[in-house]
Amino acid sequence: MSTETWRVIDTGVRRAAENMALDRAILEAHQEGEAPHTLRFLQFEPSALLGFHQSVGQELREDYCRDNGIEIQRRITGGGALYFDQTQIGWELFLNKQRLGTADMGVIAEKICTAAADGMRRLGVDAHFRPRNDIEVDGRKISGTGGAFDGESIIYQGTLLVDFDVERMLRVLQIPAEKLSDKAIEHAQDRVANLKTLLGESPSMEAVKYHLSNAIGEAFDVELQETDILLPREDQLYREALAEIDTDDWVYQTDRATEDTPTVEGVYRGDGGLMRASVWVDRHRNMIKQVWLTGDFFVNPRRMVLDLEGAMKDTPVDRFEQTVSEFFDRYPVEMLQLQRDDFIRAIGLALEQLEDEGGDTARAQGE
Repeated sequence: MSTETWRVIDTGVRRAAENMALDRAILEAHQEGEAPHTLRFLQFEPSALLGFHQSVGQELREDYCRDNGIEIQRRITGGGALYFDQTQIGWELFLNKQRLGTADMGVIAEKICTAAADGMRRLGVDAHFRPRNDIEVDGRKISGTGGAFDGESIIYQGTLLVDFDVERMLRVLQIPAEKLSDKAIEHAQDRVANLKTLLGESPSMEAVKYHLSNAIGEAFDVELQETDILLPREDQLYREALAEIDTDDWVYQTDRATEDTPTVEGVYRGDGGLMRASVWVDRHRNMIKQVWLTGDFFVNPRRMVLDLEGAMKDTPVDRFEQTVSEFFDRYPVEMLQLQRDDFIRAIGLALEQLEDEGGDTARAQGE
C-alpha cells in the first residue's frame, strides 16, 4: 500500500481570470516546494480561453463574446483557443520531473491520459488515449489535454465534456460566418462526444471527480487527500497573479494595431501546432523590422517567443534563417513536438509574399 499522499482540491466554478491566476499560483508554489503534488478540479463561468501565444483578434469573435457575457482570458500555457462553461469539468495535475521519471512529454501524456481514460470508463463510456494528447470514445474526442514544464514542475491539464454546446463554441471562435452552417455544426458534433449524449443523462460532477481521482491515484500508486483550502503561500501568489491576469494588458498582450504597420503573414502547421508569423519589412533596406509569432504551440520558457522576436529585429531578409538557427543554438528551450525549422518555415512563408503583394498584408498557407 502506498504511503505517498497527493492533494486533491476542487476550486469550483470561477471566472476565467481567477482560474488562470490559481493555475499560476499553484504552479509557482509547487516550484518553490511550498505546495504538494496536486490534482485540481475546476469549472468556469462562460469563458473563451486563448493559448498563451495566441492573439484575441486572430482567434476569437470579440463582439459575440461581449454580447453574450463570455469572458475572454489568456492561459498561462500554450495550445489553442477553447470555449468553457459549467457543462465541462477541468482536471489538472501539478507534479515534478522526478516524480514522473521523465521529461518526455509524449510519455507523460500517455501515462496521465491513460489513467484519466480509465476513470472515464468507470462512468460507463469506452474511453481510450489517442496520441498525441486526446482521449476519445469511438473515434470522437471527449477530453483534450496538454502539459507544459516550468522549471522542474509540470502542469498537465485536461477537459472532460459532460454536456457541451458545440454551436456556441463555433460562434466564439474566429470562424467565418458563412462556414457556420447547419452542416458545419453537425460535422463538428460528429467529431466530439460528451457524457450526457453517451450515457443518456449527465452524471453528477461529484461522480466524475470521484472516478477520475481514484483512477489517477491507482495509476500513480498514491493516496489522495481532499482539501478545499489554499495554502498561505498559494493564496499570496494567487492574489499577485490575479492583479496581473485580470487586465486587458494580459489578455491582449499579443494583439497589436496594424493600420500603420503593413505586414506579410505566413501560416504553417507542423507536428507541434499551428504557427503564424507576421513580418514587417523595410523594403528599401531589405531588412526585417519586426516579427510577431503567435499560435497554438507549447514552449518553455514562455518568454522564448518574445526573445526570438527581439533577436529578429533589423535582420537582413536574406539572413533570417541563419539568425533563427543561431538563436536556438544558444537558447535553452523545451518544445512540445516543435522544431526550430517550424519557425523558419512560418517566417519564410511570410517573406515569400513580398514579391507578390506589394506591401499589403497577405497570408500564405503552409501544409
